[in-house]
Amino acid sequence: MIKILTVVGARPQIIKAAALSRAIRNSFSSQITELLLHTGQHYDANMSQVFFDELGIPEPDYNLNIGSASHGVQTAAMIVGIEGALVSEKPDFLVLYGDTNSTLAGAIAASKLKVPIVHIEAGLRSFNKSMPEEINRILCDHSSTFLFCPTNTGVANLLIEGFDLENEHPFTNDNPGVFHCGDIMYDNSLYFSELAEKKSKVLENHKLDPGKYVLGTIHRDSNTDDPEKLNSIFVALNQIAESGVKVFLPLHPRTSKMLKLNLDKQLLSEIESNPQLIISTPVSFLDIIQLEKNAAMVITDSGGVQKEAYFFKKPSIILRPETEWVEIVDYRTAIVTDADKDRIIDAFAFFSNKPELNFPPVFGDGNAAEFICEKILNSI
Repeated sequence: MIKILTVVGARPQIIKAAALSRAIRNSFSSQITELLLHTGQHYDANMSQVFFDELGIPEPDYNLNIGSASHGVQTAAMIVGIEGALVSEKPDFLVLYGDTNSTLAGAIAASKLKVPIVHIEAGLRSFNKSMPEEINRILCDHSSTFLFCPTNTGVANLLIEGFDLENEHPFTNDNPGVFHCGDIMYDNSLYFSELAEKKSKVLENHKLDPGKYVLGTIHRDSNTDDPEKLNSIFVALNQIAESGVKVFLPLHPRTSKMLKLNLDKQLLSEIESNPQLIISTPVSFLDIIQLEKNAAMVITDSGGVQKEAYFFKKPSIILRPETEWVEIVDYRTAIVTDADKDRIIDAFAFFSNKPELNFPPVFGDGNAAEFICEKILNSI
């Protein structure tokens, strides 16, 4: 029996952890024991607790309740808390997801204590080191013993950085194992899609007709904290809504705050009085699945949401200067516009004309979690 400690902090990580926990529970419970540590990076109940409740994830064994703070203060507090759990539990592996401050803190704490790191979503690169997430994912990858890549592009990125894809057991952080496993979020999207159809009432509650609205999500501080970018994005969204298409925006708490601080007062007034632009509090995972499945298109700065749009064969407009999910751009199912209002409007017009789009299965077969468990067990 091996023991793993899984660290989550942001709500996408909570969702991803559900897939691995489900695989362990259903297929590997006699071989793997999992403990869960929640850093509290997403501390709002709508951003975190509802996900544990809705997805049937057990309550965390550890909750650090870190909350919001500067990157340094937040990460330092996480390192202290994770280190304490590692010393107490002595797990065989620490499992980390993605690229948040929780990921970075876990990588630092585990590498100092010589606990092998399993990094899920390894190899992703934006090639933009001004993004905190880029630094986090690079440092985590180069500290890890197991690197599980969701796409072949991720594997290729690691090869360029000097990883040896031919490494064999026994794996260490000096001799890491690199594997293409498919995307663990694809596991979840398939698993929870049917449940969302039955349980979610978000379309009815907001009077959204399938195929006749645009889903928008905005949360990155590079957009929310820059008045010029935030105004440009919302000018475009308001213009799209004024054209007669409903735009539904479940807003991150920080984005809601920044609208009042950074948006032009006249524009804010227009948005608040526009019945076609619907601003909502954060929604649950089942709701976001239902929204993605039924939207005409998606406008987002979220890496996860743009990818989930692809899962459900929806075009997306990416409000960033680049994306880690280059495949969806290569297949012309997504357009990168950054926060440029004219490019956003042009991309919206392009997809509104309903071009023929193809969505090849580049994110695996929906069994990434089982693959990860088997690889870890085979290394013992």
